[in-house]
Amino acid sequence: MRARILTLLRHLTNALALVAAAGVLAMLLHVTADIVGRQIFGRPVPATVEIVSRYYMLLIAFLPLAWTERRGEMIAVDVFAGLFRGRWERVDKVLVNVLSFAAFAFLTYTTWFAAMREFGSGSFVLSLSVAVPVWPGYFVLPLAFALASLVSALKLYLCLTGTEDSAEGAAFSEQGEGSTSP
Repeated sequence: MRARILTLLRHLTNALALVAAAGVLAMLLHVTADIVGRQIFGRPVPATVEIVSRYYMLLIAFLPLAWTERRGEMIAVDVFAGLFRGRWERVDKVLVNVLSFAAFAFLTYTTWFAAMREFGSGSFVLSLSVAVPVWPGYFVLPLAFALASLVSALKLYLCLTGTEDSAEGAAFSEQGEGSTSP
C-alpha cells in the first residue's frame, strides 16, 4: 500500500512538473504571437501581459514545487548539517521535514481562502476592452502547496521509519534513478 501511494505521488508530481513545462512552451508561443501581431499587423494579442503574469507565471513557478521538494532539490542552507552524524543527522532531517510540512500546510490554508474569495467575487481584469477572468489562477497556489505539504509529510514518514534510504524511498525521490543529488 505504501509503495502504491509513493508511486502515485511521484507520478502526480512528475505530471504537474510536465504541465509547468508545457506552460513555458505556451507562454513562448503566446508572447511570440503577440510580438508578431504587434510588429507586423499592428494588432497585439489582447491581454498578453495579464495572461502571462496571472496564468503562465503561476504555473511555471508553483506547479513544480512538489516535484522539487520530492527530489530534495529545494534551496538549502547546510551551514551546520555537515557537523551532524548519526542520531543528530536524523534529528536534523526530521526537523527540516516538520518545518517544511508546517510552512506548506500554512500556505495551503491561507491561499485556499484567498482563492475562494477571488472565486466568489468572480475577479477579472480588463485589457484592451477584454475582460480576462483571473480567479482560476488563484487555485494554482493551494494546489501546489497542498501537494508539496503532502510530499513533506511523506518524506517525514520515511525519515521517521528509517526507510528514506531504502530502495522504495530512493525510488520516491528518484535519487536512485540517475539523479546527481547526494
